[in-house]
This record gives sequence, structure tokens and C-alpha cells, in this order.
Amino acid sequence: MVIQSKKVWIADQFVPAAVEIEDGKIVNIMPYGSVKADTDYGEKRVVPGFIDVHCHGAYKFDTNDANEEGLRNWTKNIVGEGVTGFLPTTITQSEEVLTKALANVAKVMDDGYEGAEILGIHFEGPYLDMVYKGAQPEQFIAKPSVEQFKRYQAAAKGHIKYVTMATETDDDFALTSYLTEHNVVVSVGHSAATYEEAVMAYAHGARSMTHVYNGMTPFKHRENGLVGAAYRIRTMYGEIICDGNHSTPVALNNYFMSKGPDYGIMISDALMAKGTPIGSRFIFGGNEIEIYPDGSAHLTSTKGLAGSTLKLNDGLRILVEEALIPFNYAINACTINPARCLGIDDRKGFIGVGADADIVVLDSDYNVCQTYCMGEAQL
Repeated sequence: MVIQSKKVWIADQFVPAAVEIEDGKIVNIMPYGSVKADTDYGEKRVVPGFIDVHCHGAYKFDTNDANEEGLRNWTKNIVGEGVTGFLPTTITQSEEVLTKALANVAKVMDDGYEGAEILGIHFEGPYLDMVYKGAQPEQFIAKPSVEQFKRYQAAAKGHIKYVTMATETDDDFALTSYLTEHNVVVSVGHSAATYEEAVMAYAHGARSMTHVYNGMTPFKHRENGLVGAAYRIRTMYGEIICDGNHSTPVALNNYFMSKGPDYGIMISDALMAKGTPIGSRFIFGGNEIEIYPDGSAHLTSTKGLAGSTLKLNDGLRILVEEALIPFNYAINACTINPARCLGIDDRKGFIGVGADADIVVLDSDYNVCQTYCMGEAQL
């Protein structure tokens, strides 16, 4: 199969090109019009498939629900926003609930599913700070434990690839070091760490930060906090929720222009409420949340932000059109940067020969016209 467009994202630029796909891989890139194409997308933009490393659920399903069909429905429908790979993300709960959730993801991965690829699991909590816990239920927050994590990873059949934790609560960085040694990304989040403690976490292997600005110590000119570390540690990845609610377009611009094009990661932090009407109420981590007209999710008890319903194609539009960051910064944030963070950039996150044929076609308004997952058209 050959698809072509006058705007294919290759080498940090749009070029007229034809992309040949075979057995789920990109096997050739040729000049536009040089061969007969099965589909010609004209002026539409052809970009790498989006990767969301932090998303709790959608379409009334939450990762903690441990429901096979709910997860399969998610993978099948999330392609509508251009997502071709993602990490189902847990929220702090009892060991029993988390174990079932992890086992459910592993089973679906083993048994098969359609749509976007499950790239592993993002384990958010329970090793978090009490003050910066956000919507995470405090009664289940726990001290970092290598032995407990081993049990969780066994239930997940080794599929936990990314862990959010308050590294300052990790005695002697024992779990941080263990995860790093076993190729699991450590992301500092829901954390009260100082700037200096963040540097020490980096020294022990932490390589990302979870939803920068949210659930962390703020930047002050004399106490730089985790936000200051997110700015200053140039080779530390940092997720950021690009819905314009969790962080304003100004804050998004400040972050990305400080971070540069290679280490910012767009996330949705989407909840099971994604794809449901405004005003819907759900239980998330044992707490009731409500969806506001702007798509944000709030705790009904405190009115505090608890997550989003962001679609990644909308996040791309917000970054470019509202936050006014360069297009390559924005597209990298949802393609090659998360792929590099996860260590799968040899096959994901770019359009080139040898890459998986994960491709999104966008119109000028950032609407998704088509999504290809491993070369299979989804819409």
C-alpha cells in the first residue's frame, strides 16, 4: 500500500512524499507523485501517530476497573484522536485493586485487541506525597517498596514501563535505582521535592516529571522547586497536560520554550469521562468527579482539578495555535519524545523507513481524517 501527501512530516519539516507500507512497517519513502498511490491526501498533513504516556481511561472505562472489554473499547476508539500507542495509567488504590488492574491489562495484551497499541502500563502511585496528592486517595498512599513493586510487576507480567512517584520519600533512592536498573522510567510527580532533591533523583536515574506544574512544588525565585527543575534540567523529560486548563497557554509556552524541542511530552491525563457529556459524574480513585463545560474534571467535594478529557489532536492545536510554540516542538511532544522516553524510538514516533506504520492524517483544523495503526486504516 502507498499513501501520499504534499505535506508528510519527515526530518522536522513537511515534504511532498509517498509512503509505502508493507506488513505493518514503512518500507519505502519516495517523492510525491513518483509512484501510483492507493490514497492521495493532497494538502492534508501526514504525521507520526500520537503516543499518550499518561491516560487513565475513556468511554466510561478506568484502568483500575480491571474490565477487559472496557479496555478493548478504549484501544479501538482512541484512534479517533490520532493515538496509535498509549500507556493505560493506574491511580493510587489498595494493593488488591491495583493487582487486578495490572493483571487485566496484561491479559488483554496477551489475548489480543484492536486499534491503538498498548505500549505498557503507567503506574501512577501509590508512592506519592500526601500534600501534593491531588485526586489520589490518601488512605492508600504508601511508602516506596522494592518488594511490593516486584509483586505489582509480576501481576503485570513485566509490562509496567513507567512509574510516577515522590522520589523524596524513597529511602536511599532504593526503588528509584531498582526501577532504573530494570529499564522502568521513573517520573517524579505528586511530589513535595525541592529543586535540590529533584537533582538528586535525576542523579539516581529519574528521567521524567509527571504533569509539570500540577501536583508539584512551584517555582519561586529563591525556592525553585520541581517546576524550576523541570525548566533547568534540560535532559529530564517532562509531561504536561496541554488542555489549556491545567496550565494556561502562557504557562505552556514558558515550559516548552525553556525545555526545547526534545524533552517535552504532551499528555491527556484523561479520565473515564472522556467521550461522555458535560455534567457527567464518575468515581475516580474513590472520589466523585464532575465534568465541567470546558472539558476539565473536578472533584465535587473541593472543586479541585482532577484530570481532563483532552484529545491529543486538540492538544496539538492548543500548543500551536494558542500557546504559539513551534510546530516541531508540538508534534515532537506527542510522537518522538514519548517514544524516546520509553526507549522505543527505533520503531515509534517518526515517519521513516523501518518505522512502524503508525500514521495520522490531519486537516488544516487538526481534525483526524485517518489513523493507521501498524499500517491498518482505522477510520
